[in-house]
Amino acid sequence: MNMHIALVPGDGIGPEIVKEAVRVLDRIASIYGHSITYTTVDAGGVSIDKYGVPLRKEALEACASSDAVLLGAVGGPKWDKVPGDKRPEKALLGLRSGLGLFSNLRPAVIYPELSDASPLKKEIIESGIDILILRELTGGIYFGKRGRSDDGKSAYDTMSYSDGEIRRIAVKAFESAMLRKKHVTLVDKANVLESSRLWRETVSEVAESYPDVTLDYMYVDNASMQLVRNPSQFDVILTENMFGDILSDEASMITGSIGMLPSASLGEGKRGMYEPIHGSAPDIAGKGIANPIATILSAAMMLRYSFSLEKEAAAIENAVKEAISDGVRTADIAEKGDSYLSTSECGDEILRRLV
Repeated sequence: MNMHIALVPGDGIGPEIVKEAVRVLDRIASIYGHSITYTTVDAGGVSIDKYGVPLRKEALEACASSDAVLLGAVGGPKWDKVPGDKRPEKALLGLRSGLGLFSNLRPAVIYPELSDASPLKKEIIESGIDILILRELTGGIYFGKRGRSDDGKSAYDTMSYSDGEIRRIAVKAFESAMLRKKHVTLVDKANVLESSRLWRETVSEVAESYPDVTLDYMYVDNASMQLVRNPSQFDVILTENMFGDILSDEASMITGSIGMLPSASLGEGKRGMYEPIHGSAPDIAGKGIANPIATILSAAMMLRYSFSLEKEAAAIENAVKEAISDGVRTADIAEKGDSYLSTSECGDEILRRLV
């Protein structure tokens, strides 16, 4: 397969961790007989420094002409005084909207060797945590009508969804579940919200096309409790924008390894944008101690969702699991006082396990 990937290294540790992910992708291409063409794109603070804007039209066009986008991280205190409409983070919003990316896939996985970092009791996580949250990205209360009264003493924000917006992400959820344990949980507030009742109706209709997938429902307040009480009951969680924003952060924290978790943002077709959920960490940029695993795992998600290369994606994920099991640690996940590997050394260890 020939793959064209747009690289958006971004700011802070972004270039360092993207470099390691590229090394892994190149090794996969060599092993499995693929070819990869890369286009490097400036976005975020680095684009502000060069061009005065966080995302140029040319940058968006380069990403739109690629098969997939791999992003490092954007932002940092250097640009804190930049006007709000030109902050580095606007590059992310511009890429998501410009590429039509309406679904965010965020896995939350716990590695047994790192379980001590989880805030949950050991007996809760012994059965494992392996959850995929699908959050709708472009609708709901964040994008609905909003305003204030003339005197400014009351305000409103509107949660609005169409069946088409719901249906397209529901399909993504069921397709994802087919690659996993075939279980989807729709999280909503259907006992109160009319929009949630539309979610239930639409998702139920989509479920009819996936008879092998079990669908159940859970109110968002109960889901937030169950993620702490019994997270192993979940496989794929499907939910709207605001609920997903909150629950995905909760899920990532209970794994105890937020710095190792990847994400994917997808649209109607195969093209997606893949990035670690952590930030640009400017305090350690250039020191060679950043953890590249989340970006490497984001590359694995890219192979799975944008290129349908399941075997190749699994090879990367297994290499990471083996490395962690064998004691490979970067500074952020090493026990206090223990030695740790540099960014490139961590990449070396993962490459060594790709066979």
